Amino acid sequence: MSDADMGGFTKANLDWNPPDVSSSSKSTNNSRGYARFHGNISIDLPANKPQIQRTGYAAWRTRDRPPTIFGKSLWDIDPYTYLAMRIKSDGRKYFVNLQTESIVPSDIHQHRVYARKPGEWETVLIKWNDFVRTNHGTVMEPQTELMRQKVRTIGIGLIDRVPGKFDISVESIWATNNATMDDSIEDGGLEEGQLKSKHGANIRWNGSKPL
Repeated sequence: MSDADMGGFTKANLDWNPPDVSSSSKSTNNSRGYARFHGNISIDLPANKPQIQRTGYAAWRTRDRPPTIFGKSLWDIDPYTYLAMRIKSDGRKYFVNLQTESIVPSDIHQHRVYARKPGEWETVLIKWNDFVRTNHGTVMEPQTELMRQKVRTIGIGLIDRVPGKFDISVESIWATNNATMDDSIEDGGLEEGQLKSKHGANIRWNGSKPL
């Protein structure tokens, strides 16, 4: 989804690149297949829709899991400490978005994705406890703990409103307790982001936690 859904001009695509199993291929970059999220961010406003005052975003998320005979099918990540992602990013300011069975359906738990090796495959770790509850881009107070036994969807969004191309590939996403995987990097940093407090101040991230 993107601002194009309401008349904006951002172009976003989510493509599946299947594994390269050709015997002549010596590349190990695509041995398992991956999803590629790419396109072009535009902050132009539609001239015929004056009610639209803000554009310049794109995102995707997983579909809700099919129900079972016991009801809704949700992910239980309670036994795990980290969210792990195998990604290849262009270095732009992406967010991971989590939806849970929250009392407020529009609540999303978010965290920045800090790519240390733009243009290369890397594994990023994010502590589940470091996700921040937001609603329509605003950090909510008081913060409530992520409902770790009732995760509905996961996805990635780009909301920096910087015009131009974007490109991030995701090979796999999983929950883990292993913080010592090869080339894994625990997410963190000190940087001003796009999330805002209820008073309109930008949220800064310090060591993976917001200030």
